[in-house]
Amino acid sequence: MVIIEQGEDGHGAYVPNLPGCVAVGDTREEALSLIQEAIALHLELLQEEGLPIPQPHSVGEYMAVPA
Repeated sequence: MVIIEQGEDGHGAYVPNLPGCVAVGDTREEALSLIQEAIALHLELLQEEGLPIPQPHSVGEYMAVPA
């Protein structure tokens, strides 16, 4: 799961299941492209260091709430 947040100057993306795996882009599309690269590099570094790939612990869900 990737979380994308719009800020004042662009978009940020992060992966709750991979702490420290983040990316920032001027557009949503750029942030998504950069986080995809960041995920690949993050996993590659974990493997190179002989560390386990973390098991997912986060889930996303939408719900309707009366306002």
